[in-house]
This record gives sequence, C-alpha cells and structure tokens, in this order.
Amino acid sequence: MTDTETLSKLRGVISRLARELNATATAEGLTPTQASVLGLIAFRGPLGLTELAQLEGLNPTMLSRVVGRLTELGLIQRDPNPDDLRAIRVEATDAGRHLHERVKLLRTEAIGSCLDQLPADTAKTIIDALPALDELAQAMRASH
Repeated sequence: MTDTETLSKLRGVISRLARELNATATAEGLTPTQASVLGLIAFRGPLGLTELAQLEGLNPTMLSRVVGRLTELGLIQRDPNPDDLRAIRVEATDAGRHLHERVKLLRTEAIGSCLDQLPADTAKTIIDALPALDELAQAMRASH
C-alpha cells in the first residue's frame, strides 16, 4: 500500500492534468462540463437523461442546464425515446460531433507538444505508465 502523501500527490497531479485538458474546451467556447457531456453523448450515441446524469455524476438540475445550453448551441438534439415516449434521449448533431473531434484533437496536440518538451526518458516513463494508469481508471470506475 502506498503512503498517504504519495497518494495525495498522485491525486493532485491527476487533478492538474484534468484542469489543463479541460482548458482546451474553453478555447472552443464550452465549459469543461459542457465539453464532457458533449463528448459522452458523441462517443456513446443516443443517451437517456437519467443514464447521462449517472455517467457524468451530475444532478438533474445541472444536467438540464448543460443539455439546454448544448441544444441552444445546436450541438445536441433532444428526441423522444422510442422505448418510452415520456422520456427524452439526447444525440450529438453533426456540428456537435465535429466540435467534439476538434476538442479531442486540441487535447491530443497539447499533450503531444508537452511530451515533446520533456526529456526523452521522462516522456517514455509516462508512456510506459499508460497501462497502469488505465487500470487505475478502471478500478476507480468500478468502485463507484
């Protein structure tokens, strides 16, 4: 087991990385939450609002605001759920998918640029740690 100080440092690094990646979405006019919701909708396809709220960890009021704004921007559309006409599903529009792809590209380019600025052995260590970090992400998701 790792000591508390090391775990705290790891959490801090992950948080700082997330903030920096989220900042790329603001360059496209979206808040980090809006970019995250759009990305999830674009990636997973049509989603019900309850499922979307659970996946994003947002309360219904906040999700309603985010979905409303993304709809206003023409990035997602709301459709009746064919399985339950009382429920709504949201789906990315072409504009939403294109914006999501731009945000992903910006984030990828930002990481690549920063890795290129690091010493080669540091960049290799980070790349080599990807499988372990992916396992950590999966374990965190499973613990919810």
